[in-house]
Amino acid sequence: MLLRPPAEVLPHRWPFLFLDEVTEMVAAKSAKGFWQLTGKEPFFDGHFPGRPTLPGVLMAEAIAQLGAYVVLCEERFVGKLPLFGGINGARFRRQVVPPERLDIAIEMTRLSSRGGRGRGTASVANELACECELLFVVTDATR
Repeated sequence: MLLRPPAEVLPHRWPFLFLDEVTEMVAAKSAKGFWQLTGKEPFFDGHFPGRPTLPGVLMAEAIAQLGAYVVLCEERFVGKLPLFGGINGARFRRQVVPPERLDIAIEMTRLSSRGGRGRGTASVANELACECELLFVVTDATR
């Protein structure tokens, strides 16, 4: 399977695209990818001055973007938009700082035409940084 760049699949754009590359995917099941932090991301200026730290909610968002990639690669979801329905069991285990690479993985545990759920992790050098379960609904991409 040819993996397309995230910007070709996701509606997200800079400065809110947090997925640099998808490295593995099993259609409608799971995926792996990464986000290479540079330190030039605009949120680091305020979080925190002198000690840049990746906000935990952005780790969860990066996991969600990988999940959205899995969903939007399915033909039945062309023209659709997966939106957050909830986050359960989020735990942040490690501080993430630039220029670390955030490795992301998601496993879709339920996927239907109306929504689903997935369980994801984000890690640095095989050390767990974040884990959460994501719930989403699928809607039309246009209003």
